[in-house]
Order: sequence, then structure tokens, then C-alpha cells
Amino acid sequence: MSLKKKAGRLLIAGFKGTIISDEIKHLIHEYHIGGVILFGRNIGTPNEILALTQSLQQEAKKAGYKTPLLICIDQENGVVRRLGEGTTIIPGAMLLGATHQPKHAYNAGVITGKELKALGVNWNLAPVVDINNNPKNPVIGVRSFGEKPDEVTEMAKQSMLGMQHAGVMTTLKHFPGHGDTSVDSHLDLPVIAHSLKRLHEVELVPFKACIQAGADAIMSAHVYFPALELESNTPATLSHSVITGLLRDQLGFDGVVTTDCMEMDAIAKGIGTVNGCVKAVKAGVDLVMVSHIHSLQEQSILKIVEAVESGELSVQQIDNSIARIERMIAKYTTWEEIENSQQVADFVGSFNQQSEMKQIYKDGVTFVHGEGTAIHASERVLLIFPTNEYATMVEDKRYATIEMAEQLKKVHTNLEIIQVPSSQLIELIEALREQAKNFDRLVVLTLNAVQNKEQQLLVDNLIETGKPVDIVAVRVPYDASLFPRANRMICTYEFTQTAFEIVAEYLVGETSIKGKLPISLV
Repeated sequence: MSLKKKAGRLLIAGFKGTIISDEIKHLIHEYHIGGVILFGRNIGTPNEILALTQSLQQEAKKAGYKTPLLICIDQENGVVRRLGEGTTIIPGAMLLGATHQPKHAYNAGVITGKELKALGVNWNLAPVVDINNNPKNPVIGVRSFGEKPDEVTEMAKQSMLGMQHAGVMTTLKHFPGHGDTSVDSHLDLPVIAHSLKRLHEVELVPFKACIQAGADAIMSAHVYFPALELESNTPATLSHSVITGLLRDQLGFDGVVTTDCMEMDAIAKGIGTVNGCVKAVKAGVDLVMVSHIHSLQEQSILKIVEAVESGELSVQQIDNSIARIERMIAKYTTWEEIENSQQVADFVGSFNQQSEMKQIYKDGVTFVHGEGTAIHASERVLLIFPTNEYATMVEDKRYATIEMAEQLKKVHTNLEIIQVPSSQLIELIEALREQAKNFDRLVVLTLNAVQNKEQQLLVDNLIETGKPVDIVAVRVPYDASLFPRANRMICTYEFTQTAFEIVAEYLVGETSIKGKLPISLV
């Protein structure tokens, strides 16, 4: 294998569109890239997804690959969900955490893995094993199973084992922990200043347990840990002491290490994407992820080649990485299996799987406080909710708060809805107070209100009208601490269709919910 193809094996690349692009074909044939990453922009119907993954594998086989191409996706479920129509809606991490039943994490993992495998996706960039012990964390939050190391560990381990049982490679992320940050690494470089002792007692606990249980791959965090890295403002992704010293040598992990996307600002605005890829490989990672820009993908490969030719990187290190990557692939998939998977399996998005997941949603959606009763059929109800403009960059914008209106209409016809753009929250408060007088009950959705004073002010004003106000926190549960006078305070942890279906049924008294908060309210 030529040096440029060896270097290419270390790249995961993304592309636009629901059919294979010329740029990806070029990277497969010219450089033998390790794999591709799919986002919402690549996702169509189940048949279209399978056609895309099949065409990618056919291209890899034509190019002479010894093992199949890695095809990965961020199918964390909940707020980070790439699959769309025709697939099963599966609870995200914090809703699973709210069930306090690890078997649910396992079963959700199995169904996630089965559906990905059936669609030709062989590697999931999940589970998130970060411990969300910072209520102000802008990027992890409900992507975490909770705030307690032992509970997060058990949930994450079962999720991982479930996906592995279904035949899909898994990824623990974000090493050595992204839960206690107040900065989004898509936008800047977060710093976690905890001591090594604290990291071993908290952040590293789920990583260590999952490594012992057979972790396939680990994704590095673009976060700076001064206790682990002497070079100022060097994120874990680029740190030899973190990737090789801590992860490889101390924790004994010999699986695949991948970076998070190297185009995120924590890297791109510092060392830069291309130079960052070289430094990440020097630190000990096996795969570098460049998700968007083709020119940066190709430049990154060529820069790695240049680093080997100059002696900055050794061929042996590249060979060791390729061996780890190919060992992981061989454990989970073969060319024969891919060639025998020409039709989408009947179980994808099936009624049975939806029903199984619906029960988990009932066990996870959480009543927090309040003494109100169910909405009566004769009551006039006004539903008020913000547009989905508070999501982080990693979330898929196809899923929105308006789905709650659709689900509530199914169970209560005497309903009017008002969707409020975030830019108009303040100026509409008085008008909304006036409108509220014409209704018997109000239902208000909050979306990260704990970080949004305008939402808080709106809800407080609606409560002041004296009308019963049922409040549904559809993302971070910390919103529940803001509204002690709510008629009923409920947390769904996500704005998926099934979560809204369950909460709508609960509001009118048609179902019960059993979740318990997996985090503490301040």
C-alpha cells in the first residue's frame, strides 16, 4: 500500500447529499480513506439510506479495499438523531437516565444497532459517557445519562453492549470528559481545570468501566485539561500525554481512537484543521475526522504524508493505527454480509419496535412537581411554545417543538396554539397575557429557559394571570427549578415525536409517567 493510501486510511470524511459525491469517490479511489460520516444532510428514506451505504461500499470494493469502509453516524437518539422518516424513534441518554433502569439502555441500544446495521451503517458515534455535572453545559446536557458517575457508567455500558450485540461498532465520547464545561467546543476551546484525582473519581469512571467491558472506539474531546497537559491551551485531541499517556498506557485501551470533527472552532481557530490532524496523529489517535470541506480533507491526508516523509511521524505508527482500525472492522462486518443486505429489513421502524420504545418513554418522561389535575375535555387550552432556535450545533434542526401541537391535538380538540419566535418573546408578553384570559388552561413549553431570561419572563407573566399553567421542559430539566408555581411541571428531555405523544396523553389523563430526575435541581 502506498504511503498516501496509508495516510488516507486515517481519515473519516463527510459530504453533502443523499447520493455518493464525486469528491468522496475521489477520496476512496485516490487515498483509500478509512470511512465516511453521515449527517442529516445525507439521510432520506430507509431505502435511500441503504442505497447510499451500498454505493459507498461498492466504490470501496472497486478501489481495492481489503476490509469494508467505515460508515459512521451520530445516532445518540434524543436531541442528536440523524435517522428520520421510517425509522424507530428511540429515547436519548437523559430520558433513559430518568428511567433508572439499565435494561432500558440495553434494549434501546439493541434497536439502535439493529436499525443502523440494516441500513448499512456499521459504526455509531455513541454512547455519550460524559457526566453532566455542570447545569450550564451548553453542548452535552441531555446528551448525558445524568450527573452521578455510577449511574452514567451502568447506563453507558448497557447502551454500548446493546449496540455491540446488534453488530454495530460503538464509540465512547468525549474522552477524558466534556460534562463539566460551560463552553461549546464547536465554538471555542473549553477548559476543565480539575485535578487528576478528581478526574479519576468522576469523569474517567465510565470510560474505565466501558474499556473493561470491551469498548470498540473512543472519541477525544476538544477540551483543554491543564492537569493532564503542560502545553497551554492544547486540547485533549492534540495531547500525547492524554491520548497515549493516559488512555493507552494508564488505562490500557488498545482499540481505535478517533477525533471529534477537526473543523470545530476549538481546533480550527487554534492550530488549524490540517496541522491539527497531524498533531492528533502524533498524539496517538488512529482516525481524524474532517466532516465538511473537501479541500481540507485532501490537504489533511497530504500533510500526514509530508509528516511521515520528514520523519515527524513514523510509518510504523501509521501501520499500527491501520491494524487497529481493520481489526475493529473485521469483528463486525464482512464484504459477504454487505452483499447480502440489499433490502431494508422489515423490523426497521416497525410497530413492535415503536411500541417497545414507547414504554421506555413512559418510564422516563418525568413529573417533577405541582398539584394540578388532568386537562378536562371541555376545557379551552392554549399551547404556547418557542421556536426551536436554542439547539446546539450538533443537534439536527429537522426536529422541532411544533410537533407537540400535533400530538396534543390528537387527544384534546379544544386547543389553540401560538408559536413564539425567540426574537419576539419580550414584545409579545402583554398580548399573550391578554389572550390567556380567554382560556381555561395554558400549556407552555420551555427550551433551555434556564439559560434564557426572556423565556423565564414570559412564563412568569403567564403564571401571574392566575390561569393553571402546565409547563413542559422539552430539553434541559434544570428549567424545572425556575417555576415552583407551575400547575404541573414535566420534563421530556427531548423534543421527539414519541416524547410529545406521551406528555400529551399524560396532560389529559390518558397515561401515567414514571421518570425520576437523573440530575439535581439547584
